[in-house]
Amino acid sequence: MGTWGIGSFDNDDAADFMIDVLDSGDLSLVREVLDNVLTSTEYVEAPDAALAIVAAEVVAAGRGRPTLAAQQEEGLADWLARIRPSIDADLVAQARQALTRILADHSELRELWEETEDSHDWQAVVTELRGHLDP
Repeated sequence: MGTWGIGSFDNDDAADFMIDVLDSGDLSLVREVLDNVLTSTEYVEAPDAALAIVAAEVVAAGRGRPTLAAQQEEGLADWLARIRPSIDADLVAQARQALTRILADHSELRELWEETEDSHDWQAVVTELRGHLDP
């Protein structure tokens, strides 16, 4: 995975996923990647985690609580205005649970970030995003 920063959208997987989301007409891709993280039996793979973080950004933005990164993500606000997705409490809870799993043990992405000097900053970004999903 090509990564150029600690932000949710700062990697190749995220960029490719956003293209797919913005080409879609609903939240099915968002639901799918969140489900991948939540149903992984023991270990959350890094690519799944990276996509779930972006999916959580979409959920937070869709419920009117976008992070600064989501506000700056080209096309996201227009897509949300056009699609007007229904963000129910279950989807918000799934996004929050996925982020909790990504920050916990048995997360490849967390382990990869722990090998860098940016680990604490990355964890702060994900934790802040999780806060945008609070009730």
